[in-house]
Amino acid sequence: MPVDDDLLRRFEEGLDPSDIGASAVSASILGYGEISTVFRIGDDETTAFKRMPLFGDRPAAEAYADRYSEYCRLLREAGLKLPEGETRIVEPTSRPVVLYITQARIPTDRFAHQLIHVLEPNDIRDLLEGIVTEIDKVWRFNQDRAPALRLAIDGQLSNWARTDPGEAAGLYFVDTSTPMYLKDGLEQLDPELLLQAAPGFMRGVFRIFFLEEVMTRYYDPRQVFTDLTANLFKEQRPDLVPFTVEVINQGLGGGLDPLTVAEVERYYRGDRRIWSVALAMRRLDRWIKTRLQGRRYEFILPGEIRR
Repeated sequence: MPVDDDLLRRFEEGLDPSDIGASAVSASILGYGEISTVFRIGDDETTAFKRMPLFGDRPAAEAYADRYSEYCRLLREAGLKLPEGETRIVEPTSRPVVLYITQARIPTDRFAHQLIHVLEPNDIRDLLEGIVTEIDKVWRFNQDRAPALRLAIDGQLSNWARTDPGEAAGLYFVDTSTPMYLKDGLEQLDPELLLQAAPGFMRGVFRIFFLEEVMTRYYDPRQVFTDLTANLFKEQRPDLVPFTVEVINQGLGGGLDPLTVAEVERYYRGDRRIWSVALAMRRLDRWIKTRLQGRRYEFILPGEIRR
């Protein structure tokens, strides 16, 4: 997949995170993550660029890129389909080193969180069953390869896409940019990187109360499936929750209690509060840095999120 390195360098050098429209190279935002933003850059309609301004030096960015590549290789080994992708490192003057993860761009209307609003009911059920089946591949891989290897996965709807929205085959997992996996029981992702986007005045709180939970939840089948199902509330399709709970319970391994709709609802309410507070704190941090201190704020935050 060809990447215009000069275009990427010019984009990063001329990027104004507080006003994308004022940036030197035209771009539009395709999506947001906790530690990243996904762009269309210039006239390139075939590539999605995920920007991660997290690193103090190039070796740290290179180490992350190596782990990303290994994580993708292991996901493919587990049987998942991933879009073609590469990594690039940009070192702007007097700013954090930025890692870009590029992926072959899939049209927005092919993502699962969009498809659940337009497909016929039977096709939506096939889609949700397909996602559960793909996630199960990761758990089977972990069973076969433990304790040497264990993979984490964030299974929420917006992380899955179909190259053909009407076909059951062709389901792709796209959120590969947080390479969480264990080798001989040791986490390969530096957890401190997840705190880079948090306000400095809140990092101690996040480190004590939330970081371990975030670093472990995506290894736990029950938590991953609960998170996936709760995502249906955020996407305004609570009517699909009972069916999804039923599909998941059919495949849960022995020794795991079945999910319930009430449990998923409680999880969603708690998760919504946590992320709403976290986003509010990040907006406050941005205001302090840009308005009071006259400094640059590297991260790009979403507007109001309907939950």
